[in-house]
Amino acid sequence: MATPVDPRTGLPVVAMVGGGQLARMTHQAAVALGQSLRVLSTGPDESAALVAADVRLGDHRDLDALLALAEGATVVTFDHEHVPTEHLCALEAAGHRVAPGPDALVHAQDKLVLRRALAAAGEPQPVWAEVASVAEVAAFGDRHGWPVVVKTPRGGYDGRGVFVVDGVDDVAGLFGRYDVLLVEQRVPMVRELSALVARSPFGQVAVWPVVETVQRDGINTEVLAPAPGLDKDTATAAQELAVRVADRVGVVGVMAVELFETADGVLVNELAMRPHNSGHWTIEGSRTSQFEQHLRAVLDYPLGATGMTAPVVVMANVLGGRAAEEGWTGPSLDERVHHLMAHWPDVKLHWYGKGQRPGRKLGHVTALGADLDEVRARAAAAARYLADGEVDPAFAFPTEH
Repeated sequence: MATPVDPRTGLPVVAMVGGGQLARMTHQAAVALGQSLRVLSTGPDESAALVAADVRLGDHRDLDALLALAEGATVVTFDHEHVPTEHLCALEAAGHRVAPGPDALVHAQDKLVLRRALAAAGEPQPVWAEVASVAEVAAFGDRHGWPVVVKTPRGGYDGRGVFVVDGVDDVAGLFGRYDVLLVEQRVPMVRELSALVARSPFGQVAVWPVVETVQRDGINTEVLAPAPGLDKDTATAAQELAVRVADRVGVVGVMAVELFETADGVLVNELAMRPHNSGHWTIEGSRTSQFEQHLRAVLDYPLGATGMTAPVVVMANVLGGRAAEEGWTGPSLDERVHHLMAHWPDVKLHWYGKGQRPGRKLGHVTALGADLDEVRARAAAAARYLADGEVDPAFAFPTEH
């Protein structure tokens, strides 16, 4: 059977489930490669739907919408992990190629499946247990110490579905909503890291430098590349761990391995089998961005080089702040973008086209250089100005140009 291609270009069509910012940035990478990206979006105003030419409207939980999306596409891939596993199996049964496939993706969809797989492989992870009652949580906490971390096996992201509980009173209400939960020992970690890896069906793998992810209220606010002060042996061990996990689960595409760094090494927290917030810095900071690499991987093209383009790269998320509040009377978005470009001409802006509201990820900025403190200060100041219209005193500038 011939591989489906776009008759206009003679090149593959990649169908991506989800119309968020990850699909939007994957679309940008597809344009440069001459490929077509088809997007399944829940509405015409989602990030990717605003820019992509081939947009199909539908819900990722609707099998008919998924089958229509896949028709004529070379491969189906994802900008989120929320497609029901049985739908992915149905796509494969209908003859469509899915990357990553359901047997791999379930490790990112279900935290208990991941924990069991890591245990079987002997990979480092927090002490954990599957629990179905308050008494089981209490026994775990008494054995391993309080507080403990309780997680919903499915559906959580950006801190959602994760609860730090100090005692049984804090967890009693959760079993009214969930039959089974995952409980983990709260790890005395130094910081959070991310090891990004790409894997092709051929089995080729490529890794980027390990990065530090800075969290606030469960949301990643900054990424520092490479992770500052991380010794070479630990960095190599984290990369090798990511490659082993990718091979074991059979992932195809980009996978982020979220890690806890402890005094004794690294532990696996969670997986994401798609381009990931911890890899946005690669657009300007790596020879091959995670978005281009994801396309290469799912199409089984040779993977690109992952070396850094500067000694230090910092990505700062722009979260909706004061400027997203109702009644904002400060400089408009266009004015803020104007001032950002004038005063940080080397800072790169990626705006996602979302409706603004406080706390929402609206975009990100990336700064490059040689000195971590200086690069980080530039990225943070630019992101804060976009979010709040406030100028860091170290970067004061006039309001008129």
